[in-house]
Amino acid sequence: MTRILHLSDTHLMAAGALHQGLVDTTAALGHVLESLHGTGPLDAVVVSGDVSDDGSPASYETARNLVGRFASDHGAVAVFAMGNHDLPGPFTAVLGPTRAVHVVDGLRIVVLDSSVPQRGYGELSAEQLSWLGAELSTPAARGSVVVVHHSPLPAPTVLHEALRLQDPAGLLAVLEGSDVRAVLSGHYHHPFAATYPSGLAAFVAPGVANRTDVLVAAGRERAVRGSGALLVELDDDGVRATVLTVTTPGDGQELFVLDEATVTRIAVEAGVPA
Repeated sequence: MTRILHLSDTHLMAAGALHQGLVDTTAALGHVLESLHGTGPLDAVVVSGDVSDDGSPASYETARNLVGRFASDHGAVAVFAMGNHDLPGPFTAVLGPTRAVHVVDGLRIVVLDSSVPQRGYGELSAEQLSWLGAELSTPAARGSVVVVHHSPLPAPTVLHEALRLQDPAGLLAVLEGSDVRAVLSGHYHHPFAATYPSGLAAFVAPGVANRTDVLVAAGRERAVRGSGALLVELDDDGVRATVLTVTTPGDGQELFVLDEATVTRIAVEAGVPA
């Protein structure tokens, strides 16, 4: 069995800065990792994007140190993907290439970069999809997992719909008939799971920085305190994902609410250009 701890949306900041002026995300990540020490042996610890919120080198060093130490303690490799808040220069300088392939105990983990400079939505170019197809042309011993920040799954809120992955069918077409068993993503700050007719599974991890309220009134956006992760396990019988909710002080406390006008403004500024 291959075991992957799937984290996402850590939104780390330079020392002393708070995410949205409200959350110490370095402390949140440290608390999550400390709480999950009992997960047992792991093969990989994946952070599926928005590793940083401010793009500072210091924030990536924090991710490398905290996640890297946790992964090492559990016999695992640390894997990082780019998100829409990440900056490629500092990311690459500290964490390595934004597009990568890792092979762990026969399982191939392919990391894609769905970020679009200065925008919030996701996109995978024809060149990147061609690269992915070439990488997958030779099956791996235990199959493959794709890590990409923007999920091919439908968005849970109006704002996330404006900032979702463009042309998810293009990605799914490349994965069709390949040895890819699961797609691991973030971005939505809320756990989701689905399977496709081919048997491919798609998972979205909870956020570390906060939790999206998917029951908010239509057109609005609301975030509350809350952190979690997924434990993804793959064996000959299939793929399973367990939601790991980490209890923290103030769980469920409202952090912010965006009204419809604000949601529309952000969608215009960060979404697909008209």
